[in-house]
Amino acid sequence: MAIFSARTTSLKPMWVALFLVIAVALIAPPPTAEAAISCNSVLNSVTPCLNFVLVGGSPSTQCCNGVKSVFNSATTKEDRQAVCTCLKSLVGSATPGMITNAEALPGKCGVSVPYVISPSTDCSKVS
Repeated sequence: MAIFSARTTSLKPMWVALFLVIAVALIAPPPTAEAAISCNSVLNSVTPCLNFVLVGGSPSTQCCNGVKSVFNSATTKEDRQAVCTCLKSLVGSATPGMITNAEALPGKCGVSVPYVISPSTDCSKVS
């Protein structure tokens, strides 16, 4: 019984984070009508980053490819604001450690982002 409890405890943060990602994907407000990038598209691209956000370290190649894809495809102001809003909602219920990892992700993947991935970011100011 003690072994099962230890496994359950060590997996709990991963299941909580996975639940949060799925919940946000289901309830996140859709991006503005002008935006070509949907939150579901962003979520699909950054899903390989879940392990990095949870535990840190170095992001995987698949994670960085997804991050680069998202930010390279956000070519208009509306796209960038939609991506910002989606990412902000994804980290909105995360732990401080997860938020720190999410904030570091673009830099670790060599992507320049005009805002910080944070629950406090004002996405309406993204240009």
